[in-house]
Amino acid sequence: MRIVTPRDAGKIQIVSATDTRARLEILPDDANADFKQYFSFVARGLSGGATFEIENAGTCTYGDAFEDYRVCASDESGPEDAWFRVPTEFDGTTLRFSYEGDLAALRFAYYPPYPRARRVTLVDRLRKSKRARVETLGESVRGEPMHAVHFGRVPADGQRDDDDARKIWIVAQQHPGETMAGWFMEGLASRLAFDDDEVVTILRENSRIMLVLCMNPDGALAGNHRTNARGRDLNRCWWDADDEESPEVLCVRKALYDHGVDFFLDVHGDEHVPYVFVAGAEGNPHYTDRIEALEEEFSNAMLDSTSEFQTEHGYPKDAPGKGDLRCAGNYVGEAFDCLSLTLEMPFKDNANNPDEGAGWSIDRCRGLGASTLEALVHVIDVLR
Repeated sequence: MRIVTPRDAGKIQIVSATDTRARLEILPDDANADFKQYFSFVARGLSGGATFEIENAGTCTYGDAFEDYRVCASDESGPEDAWFRVPTEFDGTTLRFSYEGDLAALRFAYYPPYPRARRVTLVDRLRKSKRARVETLGESVRGEPMHAVHFGRVPADGQRDDDDARKIWIVAQQHPGETMAGWFMEGLASRLAFDDDEVVTILRENSRIMLVLCMNPDGALAGNHRTNARGRDLNRCWWDADDEESPEVLCVRKALYDHGVDFFLDVHGDEHVPYVFVAGAEGNPHYTDRIEALEEEFSNAMLDSTSEFQTEHGYPKDAPGKGDLRCAGNYVGEAFDCLSLTLEMPFKDNANNPDEGAGWSIDRCRGLGASTLEALVHVIDVLR
C-alpha cells in the first residue's frame, strides 16, 4: 500500500506502511504546533483490506474527542462529495480504523475536505447565476482572494447601500479543518442562487445577504485544523486584526463597517459535541434583553426549520461581561448591537438523528445550510 498526501488539504505523517497496515501520525498546523487534529490522505494499492493506526491521536489538541468518532472515507475515483464512515476504535492513545472491500484506492479524512477548486467553481457558478455579485474584500496572507458573495438588494457599483434592506452576514471556515462549514455554505448559497421558492424570494426582496464562503483559504489548502498561514487562530483575532498576521479578518471586518450588520452567523464544527446548536453573545458587556429575545426567536425558528437542530446541548453560557471579544460572534454582536451567533455542527454524528453509514454527512451539512434560510425568514422583520 502507498500513502499519498494530496496538495489540497492533505495532511499526514507516514511512520511505516506494508501491504495491509499503515502506521501514521497527525501533523500540527504549519505555523502553530499548539494545534494538531486534522488529517487527510489517500491510500492506494489496497488489496481487499487494510488497517490504519494513527499513533499520536491521543496527544492531539482535542485528543479525547476521538472517543465515539468514526473516520470518513471515499473512493478516490468517485465524486468528491460521496463519503462514508469506516469502523474505528480509540484506546486513548491510538486511533485505529480499517477497510475491507474491493476499492483499490481510498481517501480518508477527519472530515471530508472542501477543496479549493470546488470553492472556486462555486464562486464562478454564483457569479453567473445573475442573482449574485462577487466582491473581493482583500487577500489572505498568501494572496488568496477574500470574496464576499452578495445576494438580494445589492446596490449598483458606486451607489450607497439601501438602508431599508436587512444586512445579513454569514461567514464560514475561520477554522479551516472544520470543513463541514464549507459544505454548509454550498447548500445555503446554492439555494439562494438557483432556487425559486418563497423563502428565497422573501429574502431577496427584503434583505442583502453577504456570504464569505471561506475565511481561511490558506489554512484550508494546507490542511491546517485551526490556524492561517501565520499560525493565527482567526476566531481569536477580531479585536486586534492586522494586515500582517490576520488580513483575512481585517478585510472582512472593514466590510462589515462599510455595509452594516443586522444579523451575523459564524459557521463552525465542534470536535466534542455530537449535536447541531448555536452559541450566543450573552457574555458581551452591552448584551440586552432585545438581543436575548432575538436569539430565542431564531433558535425556535431553527427548530421549526430542521430536525437537525436542537437547544438542549451546547456550550455553557458566558457570565455577564465575560464574553471573549476576540471571537467573531461576540465582537460583531458588541460592535453592531445585532443578533450575532456561532453555529456548530458535529465531526461525529448528530446524536438526535444518527446515521450508521455516513454519520454527520456532507448532504446533511448542505441541507442544514439551505434550511437556515427558512429560519432567517422568520426573524427578518424583527432584526432591527
